[in-house]
Amino acid sequence: MTPTQPSEPSEPTQPTRPTRPTRPTRPTRKASAGRPSSLLLLSEPWRSVLELGALTVSAPQLARAPRGDGHPVLVIPGLLASDTSTVVLRRFLDRLGYRTAGWGLGVNTGPTSRVVRRLPLRLRELSDRHGQPVSVIGWSLGGIFARALGVRSPELVRQVITLGSPYASSVPGQTHADAAYRMLSRRHYAQATSRGPDVTTPLGVPTTSLYSRMDGIVSWRICREDVGERRESIAIPASHLGFGHNPTALWVVADRLAQDPEEWQPFAPPRHLRGLFTVDQRA
Repeated sequence: MTPTQPSEPSEPTQPTRPTRPTRPTRPTRKASAGRPSSLLLLSEPWRSVLELGALTVSAPQLARAPRGDGHPVLVIPGLLASDTSTVVLRRFLDRLGYRTAGWGLGVNTGPTSRVVRRLPLRLRELSDRHGQPVSVIGWSLGGIFARALGVRSPELVRQVITLGSPYASSVPGQTHADAAYRMLSRRHYAQATSRGPDVTTPLGVPTTSLYSRMDGIVSWRICREDVGERRESIAIPASHLGFGHNPTALWVVADRLAQDPEEWQPFAPPRHLRGLFTVDQRA
């Protein structure tokens, strides 16, 4: 976020009668969102394994997932993860006919100077190679990078899909990854945090935010945005570590990629699976 500019001094005014003190402003839900419980955190690994196992049971349903036009898709991993973590997601999309690509920058340790310089080049290279905009999918921290690409290069981005990405975080203590991120911050490019794009504002391209109330790493409240024109937030039953292979997540991703950006419609769950999805409504 950019530093707040100091306000200009105001003109002196005539004294007025004292008014009744106002009540302190209540923090917003996102600002007051604490990190998930220890129970959710400790259960993350085995829940992720169960979700991976559920792929076998869900294979017949996923084989009927919507298919799109085969456009290019860039997938960005989360903090301390690499392209290996997104193999299941990318292979699933490959089978649906998309031309998928990993980010190709090794382990994601945050906005290092290498990432800040090379990730936009990766996006442009994919767009130029295929002659069209690229859909960008980001998992956790990768989703923050995906939204940053959408802000800076909307002409190269077809849509942005985030998977448990805490892009709406405003204060420390809303994720269990804070300590790891601070430890890695010495490697980060200084201007990436002080002058980086505002990823909390609505993007100029279609956006879908997938989040889970059972997320054990980040608060689900900071992984979503208000519903609006060509932007939506969808809750699914997933662990944070399982977003990349959770069957419900894979279904939503396939459905969203199949959308024509010019005729975009909000996500509509399959009738027989409606209980697995909670689509946020306009306020």
